[in-house]
Amino acid sequence: MMLNFQSLQIAFLYLFVFFLPLYSSAQPGLKSNEVKREWWHIEELKPYKADPKSKKMSFIRVKGNSFVDESGKSIVFKGLSISDPDKLVKDGRWNKRHFEEIKRWGANIIRIPVHPIAWHQRGVEEYMRLLDDAVTWSSELGIYLIIDWHSIGNLHMEILAHDMHYTTKQETFNFWRTIAAHYKDVPAVAFYEIFNEPTIYDGQYGNTTWAEWKVLAEQIIDVIYAQNKKAIPLVAGFNWAYDLTPVRENPIAREGIGYVTHPYPGKRPVPREPKWEEDFGYVADKYPVVATELGFMKEGDDENLHDDGVYGPSIMNYFNKKGISWVVWVFDPVWVPQMIKNWDYEPTEQGKFFREVMQGKFKYAR
Repeated sequence: MMLNFQSLQIAFLYLFVFFLPLYSSAQPGLKSNEVKREWWHIEELKPYKADPKSKKMSFIRVKGNSFVDESGKSIVFKGLSISDPDKLVKDGRWNKRHFEEIKRWGANIIRIPVHPIAWHQRGVEEYMRLLDDAVTWSSELGIYLIIDWHSIGNLHMEILAHDMHYTTKQETFNFWRTIAAHYKDVPAVAFYEIFNEPTIYDGQYGNTTWAEWKVLAEQIIDVIYAQNKKAIPLVAGFNWAYDLTPVRENPIAREGIGYVTHPYPGKRPVPREPKWEEDFGYVADKYPVVATELGFMKEGDDENLHDDGVYGPSIMNYFNKKGISWVVWVFDPVWVPQMIKNWDYEPTEQGKFFREVMQGKFKYAR
Protein backbone atom coordinates (compact mmCIF):
# COMPACT_ATOMS: atom_id res chain seq x y z
CA MET A 1 0.00 0.00 0.00
CA MET A 2 1.40 3.45 -0.91
CA LEU A 3 1.26 6.37 1.52
CA ASN A 4 0.57 9.87 0.32
CA PHE A 5 3.06 12.67 1.03
CA GLN A 6 1.06 14.04 3.98
CA SER A 7 0.98 10.62 5.65
CA LEU A 8 4.75 10.32 5.25
CA GLN A 9 5.22 13.72 6.87
CA ILE A 10 3.11 12.70 9.85
CA ALA A 11 4.98 9.39 10.19
CA PHE A 12 8.35 11.12 10.04
CA LEU A 13 7.29 13.71 12.65
CA TYR A 14 6.15 10.93 14.98
CA LEU A 15 9.46 9.09 14.67
CA PHE A 16 11.42 12.32 15.19
CA VAL A 17 9.49 13.29 18.34
CA PHE A 18 9.58 9.77 19.78
CA PHE A 19 13.20 8.80 19.15
CA LEU A 20 15.00 12.14 19.54
CA PRO A 21 14.76 12.18 23.38
CA LEU A 22 16.01 8.58 23.51
CA TYR A 23 18.97 9.41 21.30
CA SER A 24 20.00 12.63 22.98
CA SER A 25 19.63 11.32 26.54
CA ALA A 26 22.17 8.61 25.68
CA GLN A 27 24.82 11.10 24.63
CA PRO A 28 27.30 11.63 27.50
CA GLY A 29 28.11 15.24 28.25
CA LEU A 30 24.90 16.81 26.90
CA LYS A 31 23.30 19.22 29.34
CA SER A 32 19.73 18.39 28.31
CA ASN A 33 17.72 16.23 25.96
CA GLU A 34 18.30 18.65 23.09
CA VAL A 35 20.84 17.69 20.46
CA LYS A 36 23.48 20.37 19.99
CA ARG A 37 22.74 21.28 16.37
CA GLU A 38 25.73 23.52 15.74
CA TRP A 39 28.19 20.82 16.74
CA TRP A 40 31.09 22.63 15.06
CA HIS A 41 30.97 25.33 17.76
CA ILE A 42 33.34 23.56 20.13
CA GLU A 43 32.94 24.44 23.81
CA GLU A 44 36.29 23.67 25.40
CA LEU A 45 36.54 22.99 29.10
CA LYS A 46 38.45 25.91 30.56
CA PRO A 47 41.41 25.19 32.91
CA TYR A 48 40.59 25.33 36.61
CA LYS A 49 41.25 28.72 38.21
CA ALA A 50 42.26 28.77 41.85
CA ASP A 51 40.05 30.55 44.36
CA PRO A 52 41.75 33.55 46.01
CA LYS A 53 40.94 32.02 49.42
CA SER A 54 43.00 28.94 48.63
CA LYS A 55 46.08 28.21 50.70
CA LYS A 56 49.40 28.25 48.91
CA MET A 57 50.25 24.59 48.49
CA SER A 58 53.49 23.06 47.31
CA PHE A 59 53.64 20.92 44.19
CA ILE A 60 54.51 17.33 45.11
CA ARG A 61 57.09 15.38 43.12
CA VAL A 62 58.88 12.05 43.25
CA LYS A 63 62.43 11.85 44.54
CA GLY A 64 63.85 8.36 44.77
CA ASN A 65 61.36 6.29 46.74
CA SER A 66 59.68 9.29 48.38
CA PHE A 67 57.19 12.04 47.70
CA VAL A 68 58.69 15.45 48.44
CA ASP A 69 57.47 19.05 48.44
CA GLU A 70 59.13 21.96 46.64
CA SER A 71 61.65 22.37 49.46
CA GLY A 72 62.67 18.72 49.17
CA LYS A 73 60.99 17.68 52.43
CA SER A 74 59.71 14.09 52.36
CA ILE A 75 55.97 13.61 52.93
CA VAL A 76 54.09 10.45 53.91
CA PHE A 77 50.42 10.82 53.03
CA LYS A 78 47.75 9.56 55.43
CA GLY A 79 44.10 9.93 54.56
CA LEU A 80 40.89 8.39 53.33
CA SER A 81 38.65 7.77 50.36
CA ILE A 82 35.31 9.50 50.13
CA SER A 83 32.48 7.92 48.17
CA ASP A 84 31.80 9.00 44.61
CA PRO A 85 30.86 12.72 44.41
CA ASP A 86 27.76 11.76 42.39
CA LYS A 87 26.57 9.61 45.31
CA LEU A 88 27.33 12.35 47.81
CA VAL A 89 25.25 14.83 45.78
CA LYS A 90 22.34 12.39 45.88
CA ASP A 91 22.89 11.89 49.63
CA GLY A 92 22.79 15.68 50.12
CA ARG A 93 26.36 15.61 51.50
CA TRP A 94 28.38 17.24 48.73
CA ASN A 95 29.55 20.32 50.64
CA LYS A 96 32.60 21.86 52.27
CA ARG A 97 31.54 20.60 55.68
CA HIS A 98 32.27 17.04 54.51
CA PHE A 99 35.84 18.06 53.72
CA GLU A 100 36.19 20.06 56.96
CA GLU A 101 35.25 16.94 58.93
CA ILE A 102 37.94 14.97 57.12
CA LYS A 103 40.45 17.69 58.00
CA ARG A 104 39.41 17.39 61.67
CA TRP A 105 40.10 13.68 61.47
CA GLY A 106 43.71 14.54 60.65
CA ALA A 107 43.92 13.54 56.97
CA ASN A 108 46.40 15.24 54.66
CA ILE A 109 45.03 13.54 51.53
CA ILE A 110 41.61 12.58 50.12
CA ARG A 111 40.99 10.04 47.38
CA ILE A 112 38.07 10.76 45.04
CA PRO A 113 36.74 7.66 43.22
CA VAL A 114 35.18 8.56 39.87
CA HIS A 115 33.01 5.67 38.73
CA PRO A 116 32.59 5.44 34.93
CA ILE A 117 28.81 5.05 35.26
CA ALA A 118 28.55 8.33 37.20
CA TRP A 119 30.81 10.02 34.62
CA HIS A 120 28.48 8.79 31.85
CA GLN A 121 25.20 9.65 33.54
CA ARG A 122 26.14 13.09 34.82
CA GLY A 123 28.14 14.08 31.76
CA VAL A 124 31.66 15.44 31.53
CA GLU A 125 30.90 19.11 32.14
CA GLU A 126 28.65 18.51 35.15
CA TYR A 127 30.98 15.97 36.72
CA MET A 128 33.97 18.28 36.27
CA ARG A 129 32.06 20.94 38.18
CA LEU A 130 31.83 18.53 41.11
CA LEU A 131 35.56 17.88 40.95
CA ASP A 132 36.14 21.65 40.82
CA ASP A 133 34.19 21.93 44.10
CA ALA A 134 36.43 19.31 45.68
CA VAL A 135 39.58 21.04 44.45
CA THR A 136 38.40 24.40 45.80
CA TRP A 137 37.50 22.99 49.23
CA SER A 138 40.66 20.91 49.56
CA SER A 139 42.83 23.84 48.43
CA GLU A 140 41.22 26.09 51.06
CA LEU A 141 41.89 23.43 53.72
CA GLY A 142 45.39 22.51 52.55
CA ILE A 143 44.56 18.87 51.76
CA TYR A 144 45.94 17.02 48.71
CA LEU A 145 43.83 14.91 46.34
CA ILE A 146 44.04 11.64 44.45
CA ILE A 147 41.66 11.45 41.50
CA ASP A 148 40.92 7.77 40.90
CA TRP A 149 39.39 6.29 37.72
CA HIS A 150 37.37 3.77 39.69
CA SER A 151 37.01 0.81 37.38
CA ILE A 152 37.67 -2.87 38.16
CA GLY A 153 38.69 -5.63 35.78
CA ASN A 154 40.70 -6.13 32.60
CA LEU A 155 41.09 -2.83 30.75
CA HIS A 156 43.25 -4.48 28.07
CA MET A 157 40.31 -6.63 26.88
CA GLU A 158 37.71 -4.15 28.21
CA ILE A 159 36.04 -6.84 30.35
CA LEU A 160 34.99 -5.10 33.56
CA ALA A 161 33.55 -6.35 36.82
CA HIS A 162 30.19 -4.58 36.75
CA ASP A 163 28.15 -2.13 34.67
CA MET A 164 29.20 0.65 37.06
CA HIS A 165 32.83 0.02 36.05
CA TYR A 166 32.32 -0.18 32.31
CA THR A 167 34.80 1.86 30.33
CA THR A 168 37.06 1.53 27.30
CA LYS A 169 40.69 2.25 26.59
CA GLN A 170 39.64 5.22 24.45
CA GLU A 171 37.46 6.67 27.22
CA THR A 172 40.22 6.12 29.78
CA PHE A 173 42.73 7.99 27.63
CA ASN A 174 40.27 10.86 27.15
CA PHE A 175 39.35 10.95 30.85
CA TRP A 176 42.98 11.49 31.81
CA ARG A 177 43.58 13.94 28.98
CA THR A 178 40.66 16.00 30.33
CA ILE A 179 41.80 15.80 33.96
CA ALA A 180 45.46 16.58 33.18
CA ALA A 181 44.65 19.60 31.02
CA HIS A 182 42.08 21.00 33.47
CA TYR A 183 44.22 20.71 36.62
CA LYS A 184 47.72 21.16 35.19
CA ASP A 185 48.59 24.18 37.37
CA VAL A 186 46.82 23.03 40.54
CA PRO A 187 49.14 21.62 43.24
CA ALA A 188 46.28 20.17 45.31
CA VAL A 189 45.49 17.64 42.55
CA ALA A 190 48.77 15.82 43.09
CA PHE A 191 47.97 12.21 42.15
CA TYR A 192 46.24 10.51 39.21
CA GLU A 193 45.33 6.89 39.99
CA ILE A 194 45.05 5.69 36.41
CA PHE A 195 42.90 2.56 37.00
CA ASN A 196 41.52 1.41 40.33
CA GLU A 197 41.81 -2.39 40.40
CA PRO A 198 43.30 -4.39 37.53
CA THR A 199 42.32 -8.06 37.76
CA ILE A 200 41.49 -11.00 35.52
CA TYR A 201 39.80 -12.92 38.38
CA ASP A 202 41.05 -16.40 37.45
CA GLY A 203 40.23 -15.79 33.78
CA GLN A 204 36.64 -14.63 34.41
CA TYR A 205 37.61 -11.21 33.04
CA GLY A 206 39.64 -12.63 30.17
CA ASN A 207 43.42 -12.74 30.07
CA THR A 208 46.21 -10.22 30.03
CA THR A 209 49.82 -10.10 31.15
CA TRP A 210 51.83 -7.64 33.19
CA ALA A 211 53.71 -6.76 30.01
CA GLU A 212 50.43 -5.82 28.30
CA TRP A 213 49.22 -3.85 31.32
CA LYS A 214 52.60 -2.11 31.48
CA VAL A 215 52.30 -0.93 27.85
CA LEU A 216 48.76 0.32 28.47
CA ALA A 217 49.75 2.08 31.71
CA GLU A 218 52.67 3.77 29.96
CA GLN A 219 50.35 4.97 27.19
CA ILE A 220 48.01 6.50 29.78
CA ILE A 221 50.97 8.15 31.53
CA ASP A 222 52.16 9.59 28.21
CA VAL A 223 48.70 11.10 27.64
CA ILE A 224 48.84 12.65 31.13
CA TYR A 225 52.39 13.97 30.74
CA ALA A 226 51.59 15.54 27.37
CA GLN A 227 49.25 17.85 29.30
CA ASN A 228 50.75 17.98 32.79
CA LYS A 229 54.29 16.97 33.64
CA LYS A 230 53.77 17.90 37.32
CA ALA A 231 51.18 15.17 37.91
CA ILE A 232 52.16 11.96 39.69
CA PRO A 233 50.49 8.95 38.00
CA LEU A 234 49.82 5.99 40.29
CA VAL A 235 49.94 2.48 38.79
CA ALA A 236 48.28 -0.50 40.47
CA GLY A 237 49.33 -4.12 40.50
CA PHE A 238 47.19 -7.13 39.56
CA ASN A 239 44.91 -9.16 41.89
CA TRP A 240 42.61 -6.20 42.58
CA ALA A 241 45.59 -3.83 42.81
CA TYR A 242 47.37 -5.92 45.46
CA ASP A 243 50.22 -7.73 43.68
CA LEU A 244 53.30 -5.74 42.65
CA THR A 245 55.68 -8.69 42.29
CA PRO A 246 56.22 -8.12 38.51
CA VAL A 247 57.75 -4.70 39.24
CA ARG A 248 60.94 -6.43 40.36
CA GLU A 249 61.78 -7.59 36.83
CA ASN A 250 59.69 -5.26 34.69
CA PRO A 251 58.95 -1.84 36.24
CA ILE A 252 56.93 0.85 34.51
CA ALA A 253 59.35 2.65 32.18
CA ARG A 254 58.34 6.18 33.12
CA GLU A 255 59.82 8.63 35.62
CA GLY A 256 57.94 10.41 38.37
CA ILE A 257 55.34 7.75 39.14
CA GLY A 258 54.19 5.85 42.22
CA TYR A 259 52.84 2.32 42.66
CA VAL A 260 49.54 1.26 44.23
CA THR A 261 48.60 -1.67 46.45
CA HIS A 262 45.31 -2.60 48.16
CA PRO A 263 46.35 -4.85 51.08
CA TYR A 264 43.05 -5.86 52.68
CA PRO A 265 43.18 -8.40 55.56
CA GLY A 266 42.04 -11.38 53.50
CA LYS A 267 44.92 -11.16 51.04
CA ARG A 268 47.34 -12.95 53.39
CA PRO A 269 47.09 -14.93 56.67
CA VAL A 270 48.88 -13.94 59.89
CA PRO A 271 51.79 -13.27 60.12
CA ARG A 272 51.35 -11.03 57.09
CA GLU A 273 54.54 -8.98 57.18
CA PRO A 274 56.81 -11.47 55.33
CA LYS A 275 54.24 -11.82 52.52
CA TRP A 276 53.62 -8.06 52.39
CA GLU A 277 57.34 -7.65 51.85
CA GLU A 278 57.30 -10.14 48.95
CA ASP A 279 54.06 -8.89 47.38
CA PHE A 280 54.54 -5.10 47.45
CA GLY A 281 56.77 -3.91 50.28
CA TYR A 282 60.07 -4.43 48.48
CA VAL A 283 58.91 -1.92 45.83
CA ALA A 284 58.96 0.84 48.47
CA ASP A 285 62.74 0.41 48.77
CA LYS A 286 63.13 1.88 45.27
CA TYR A 287 59.88 3.65 44.34
CA PRO A 288 57.12 5.48 46.24
CA VAL A 289 54.17 3.25 47.15
CA VAL A 290 50.64 4.28 48.16
CA ALA A 291 48.11 1.85 49.63
CA THR A 292 45.12 3.65 48.11
CA GLU A 293 42.70 1.21 49.75
CA LEU A 294 42.86 -0.66 53.03
CA GLY A 295 40.45 -1.22 55.88
CA PHE A 296 38.66 -3.79 58.00
CA MET A 297 35.37 -4.69 59.62
CA LYS A 298 34.31 -7.26 62.22
CA GLU A 299 31.57 -8.90 60.16
CA GLY A 300 29.88 -8.83 56.77
CA ASP A 301 29.60 -10.80 53.55
CA ASP A 302 33.10 -9.99 52.28
CA GLU A 303 35.54 -12.21 54.17
CA ASN A 304 38.40 -10.34 52.51
CA LEU A 305 37.62 -7.44 54.89
CA HIS A 306 37.28 -9.37 58.16
CA ASP A 307 39.54 -8.20 60.97
CA ASP A 308 41.44 -10.65 63.15
CA GLY A 309 42.39 -8.13 65.83
CA VAL A 310 45.96 -7.59 64.64
CA TYR A 311 45.55 -6.25 61.10
CA GLY A 312 45.23 -2.53 61.91
CA PRO A 313 48.26 -2.12 64.20
CA SER A 314 50.43 -4.48 62.14
CA ILE A 315 49.83 -2.72 58.83
CA MET A 316 50.34 0.74 60.38
CA ASN A 317 53.65 -0.40 61.88
CA TYR A 318 54.68 -1.96 58.58
CA PHE A 319 53.83 1.17 56.57
CA ASN A 320 55.66 3.35 59.09
CA LYS A 321 58.76 1.19 58.79
CA LYS A 322 58.67 1.26 54.97
CA GLY A 323 57.57 4.89 54.49
CA ILE A 324 54.44 3.82 52.60
CA SER A 325 51.61 6.35 52.22
CA TRP A 326 48.05 5.11 52.76
CA VAL A 327 44.37 5.93 52.20
CA VAL A 328 41.56 4.13 54.06
CA TRP A 329 38.39 2.94 52.30
CA VAL A 330 35.75 4.40 52.87
CA PHE A 331 34.34 7.58 54.50
CA ASP A 332 30.70 6.61 54.00
CA PRO A 333 28.03 4.99 56.23
CA VAL A 334 26.83 2.56 53.51
CA TRP A 335 29.78 1.45 51.38
CA VAL A 336 31.98 -1.12 53.11
CA PRO A 337 34.12 -1.22 55.11
CA GLN A 338 32.57 1.91 56.59
CA MET A 339 34.59 4.49 58.50
CA ILE A 340 31.44 6.23 59.78
CA LYS A 341 28.14 4.88 61.10
CA ASN A 342 25.97 7.80 60.02
CA TRP A 343 26.05 11.32 58.62
CA ASP A 344 26.72 12.68 62.12
CA TYR A 345 30.22 11.28 61.42
CA GLU A 346 30.12 8.82 64.31
CA PRO A 347 33.14 6.59 63.67
CA THR A 348 32.99 2.83 63.30
CA GLU A 349 35.66 0.67 64.91
CA GLN A 350 38.00 1.07 61.95
CA GLY A 351 37.08 4.76 61.78
CA LYS A 352 38.18 5.28 65.39
CA PHE A 353 41.41 3.39 64.82
CA PHE A 354 42.51 5.20 61.68
CA ARG A 355 41.38 8.58 63.03
CA GLU A 356 43.72 8.10 65.98
CA VAL A 357 46.56 7.24 63.62
CA MET A 358 45.91 10.31 61.43
CA GLN A 359 45.74 12.50 64.55
CA GLY A 360 49.11 11.21 65.78
CA LYS A 361 47.73 9.29 68.77
CA PHE A 362 48.86 5.82 67.67
CA LYS A 363 52.05 4.50 69.25
CA TYR A 364 54.19 2.83 66.62
CA ALA A 365 56.29 -0.21 67.49
CA ARG A 366 60.03 0.41 67.85
